[in-house]
Amino acid sequence: MQRPEGEGLHCFVDPAIAYVRLCLNAEWERRLQTLPIRASTKTRHPHRPSDLLLMTLPALELHERPDEPRTRAVSTRRTRRSSTPVRTAPSRGLAAVPDDTDELDVTQVAELVARGRESGELSRAELREALETADLGLELLPVLVARLTTLGVEVLDEEEEAPGGAPVARATSEHAGTADLVRMYLREIGKVPLLNAAQEVELSKRVEAGLFAEHKIDTDPDLAPDLRHDLQTLVRDGHAAKQQLVSANLRLVVSVAKKYSGRGMTLLDLVQEGNLGLIRAVEKFDYAKGYKFSTYATWWIRQAIGRALADQARTIRIPVHVVEQINKITRLQRQLVSTLGREPTDEELALELDMPIEQVVELRRYAQDTVSLETAVGDDGDSVLGDFIEDADATSPADAASYGAMQDEIEGVLNALTPREREVMRLRFGLADGKQHTLAEVGNRLGLTRERIRQIERDTLRELRKPAVASKLREFLD
Repeated sequence: MQRPEGEGLHCFVDPAIAYVRLCLNAEWERRLQTLPIRASTKTRHPHRPSDLLLMTLPALELHERPDEPRTRAVSTRRTRRSSTPVRTAPSRGLAAVPDDTDELDVTQVAELVARGRESGELSRAELREALETADLGLELLPVLVARLTTLGVEVLDEEEEAPGGAPVARATSEHAGTADLVRMYLREIGKVPLLNAAQEVELSKRVEAGLFAEHKIDTDPDLAPDLRHDLQTLVRDGHAAKQQLVSANLRLVVSVAKKYSGRGMTLLDLVQEGNLGLIRAVEKFDYAKGYKFSTYATWWIRQAIGRALADQARTIRIPVHVVEQINKITRLQRQLVSTLGREPTDEELALELDMPIEQVVELRRYAQDTVSLETAVGDDGDSVLGDFIEDADATSPADAASYGAMQDEIEGVLNALTPREREVMRLRFGLADGKQHTLAEVGNRLGLTRERIRQIERDTLRELRKPAVASKLREFLD
């Protein structure tokens, strides 16, 4: 496009068209050429066309035509300069330019908007660099952030500098990725228009007809070809109506799922389970009873999410009926805290619930969360929770030292015996492998009879009970 000749304000239409081309498309470029441009009386910065351009650029409001859902029409209007900017949807168009944006350069804003709309986000470092490149003051950074926010571009905080100089992100990449997915999902379901009561009834009738036709096809294999074709048409129409009814109520699932966040499942998982409940509600909804579909579907969504939490939220799965009892105890506990001004005892809970106190104690124990022994403790992250938990079965250092000394004394006493006597004592009392062998087992191993093994054991014990030998081992019995 050639720049119009002359020094008038019309020579600044070219940057405006470039701005709109980057933000919108060529169709709106053609419309912008026909807009009247009114000169401004402000004279500061006369050599910067962006000032005059931003002061005279009309606001563009975008809306969807009812008969063309995918076609965007553009309407223009003059905006009077005031302290209150025109409010428009961030993803629908450009808000009226506030007075504070007179200092912004159109070229830099256009580049930022184009990049931000492509990726959905920009960092403050990029904005600061753009302002410095445009030779603008950093005091305009909040204005630029507000401008981009109205255009649906998320402005991310900068990374913090760690003491060692390495950048530390404010959030993990996993959390950022999840937030992006949630944002994209909400943006997509927001494009589907809501339904009124009449439309819900009409779609429900079509769904019901499709389910009936599908059942008829499955149960009657001898249908006439023409009738089968008509029923298949009803099935396809029922599926389309079901899809439309589900898509129009996905926002209801999100609103219900948000109330269950922070209970062990991510928001996307809760929404997914709630969507299954919504599909079930579409199939079971009876429009003839006169209830609103949203009221009916909410119960199915809650049930689906509640069962998913019971099955998946805990490390150790608890049956659904037990989870319901735990929730009942939790609700009653909150009520009694509000009434009594203190934590209720197990006896008070059992009395209110008409339940044995042993069952209340057991259910409250089930309600405790499972914590990993590998959970990091402290700021350094070098210690884990398991390091601070006492092992009741562990041997104390004093006992370990005493046990080692006793083994040494026993070994010294046995070395004073003959090899046969030593082997008999080791096998009979399990000093070798911890297992006590019978007389027959010892006799078979040594090639002796049971009676001979008994005699050797008796004579050896008589020698070991003598005071000179027994005094060495008696101190370990105290």
